[in-house]
Amino acid sequence: MELQALEKHWQEMGFEVAANMAEWRRQHPKARLREIETTLDQQLAKLRAKMLEEAALMSAVRDWDKTGEAPCCPNCGEALEARTMAVRQLQTHGGEMIALERRYGVCPKCGHGFFPSG
Repeated sequence: MELQALEKHWQEMGFEVAANMAEWRRQHPKARLREIETTLDQQLAKLRAKMLEEAALMSAVRDWDKTGEAPCCPNCGEALEARTMAVRQLQTHGGEMIALERRYGVCPKCGHGFFPSG
C-alpha cells in the first residue's frame, strides 16, 4: 500500500474509533471514568496494533532478499542465507496480536535461523 493511501486509511480508522466510542458512550450514559478509560484503551490498542502491523508490512526489511542486503547473524556475524517467507504472530504491548510476513534466514556458518527484525 502506498504511504499516502495508508495515511488516509489510518485517518479513517481513527474516525471509526471515535464513532465507536461515541456509540458506546450513548449506550453507557452512566459509565464512570474508569469504565470509559478501559473501553477507550481497548479501542486504541486495536487501532495501534493495526497501524503497527501495516507500517511493519511496508518495510523493505520484510523481504530483505530482494534488497541485496542480507542481515548478519547475531551469533557469528555471517550474512544470512534467505529462506522462505513466513507469517509470524506477535503480541503488541497492548496485548493485541499482529501478523507479520517476513523472510526467514539461516546462517551458513553456525546454522542459526531466525526472522530478522525491522
